[in-house]
Amino acid sequence: MRAYERLLNYVKVWTTSDEESTTSPTTARQFDLAKLLVEEMKNMGIEDAMMDEYGYVYGHIPATPGYEDLTAIGFIAHMDTAPDYSGENVKPQIIENYDGKDVVLGTSGRTLTVSDFPALQQMTGRTLITTDGTTLLGADDKAGIAEILTVAEELLKGDIPHGKVCISFTTDEEVGSGACHMDLERFGAPYAYTVDGGPEGEIQFENFNAASAQFAIHGVNVHPGEAKDIMVNSMKIAMELQGMLPEQEAPEHTEGYEGFFHLMEMNGSVEETTMSYLIREFDAEKYEARKALMQEITAKINAKYGEGTVELKLEDSYRNMREMIEPCMQLIDFAVQACKDADVEPDIAPIRGGTDGARLSFVGLPCPNLGTGGYGFHGAYEHITAEGMDKYAAIIKNIISQFAHQM
Repeated sequence: MRAYERLLNYVKVWTTSDEESTTSPTTARQFDLAKLLVEEMKNMGIEDAMMDEYGYVYGHIPATPGYEDLTAIGFIAHMDTAPDYSGENVKPQIIENYDGKDVVLGTSGRTLTVSDFPALQQMTGRTLITTDGTTLLGADDKAGIAEILTVAEELLKGDIPHGKVCISFTTDEEVGSGACHMDLERFGAPYAYTVDGGPEGEIQFENFNAASAQFAIHGVNVHPGEAKDIMVNSMKIAMELQGMLPEQEAPEHTEGYEGFFHLMEMNGSVEETTMSYLIREFDAEKYEARKALMQEITAKINAKYGEGTVELKLEDSYRNMREMIEPCMQLIDFAVQACKDADVEPDIAPIRGGTDGARLSFVGLPCPNLGTGGYGFHGAYEHITAEGMDKYAAIIKNIISQFAHQM
């Protein structure tokens, strides 16, 4: 079975996570895909495939006889889809021999355009898989699952010598808790790759340092006819606060290694306003400076309007995994060569986000990220090609072969 055929099966299962939930997994529906995957893995010959109480799936492919002493390697992908957009009742469009032009997404009124996604032109002649415009596709990260299991099936045929291969599929990556319950002893590999990125050739071992900032702004509300020298409008203070941040250091103005402040949500009245920000930065010193600026702004506003007018809650989310990958850069070298052997140009680029691999790297499992071949994640314009998925399956297989011959 080709990887894209597996993907089409997996996207039928609704697995959207829930950032408001306190359970693990955050949605019980993620168990549905986990159970399906365990059954599939057992049927293909992964005898120890299992699901734990958190919905994490684990399985192992024993080393080829004579290769038992080689270093084990692991591959990880996540089962949940982003809560940013509906993941229920996904109805993919499959366009064979794609002509490189704009694609109408069902009857949704949306169109996947070459002007917005110029990489579409490079997909001419391929089998393009899109949404119908009413949901996301779920290639993030069910494409990663499909590619890993496609390679697993091939390894189990016995034609490719390899060391032990460890597999895990996690829950809740999209809401930031995907690696929280990972059992590294059960997983069993000293190194791994997440398969959770975008275009073909993508190799990532740097991600944002990330924090969240929550502001609570307290005002005073009275009748507007009697408000002089009494009313304090918390929404206006919120506007003032936003104006104290660098205007160009926002997601819509940044790229590459540039960090930002991102106002995610604001709710307010005269008396009470809350603001939620994301803070992102690659450089550790600049990251600390961004958090310090939030604290300085809080102090300035409180000095102006009175202590306690603004309350700030800062929380670190994850760190840049580069420092944990640099001691084992052979992982990147293997991935680069694996791309070349698959006739794919390697593209080492920073992750303008985070992955399970970032968290895992800091708890003892160095874990760079590979792409999946997908584009436009987290929305109606998500798309991928069957051939792009084949390429990533080949890249994963090539990495396993490199471990077998060089570790």
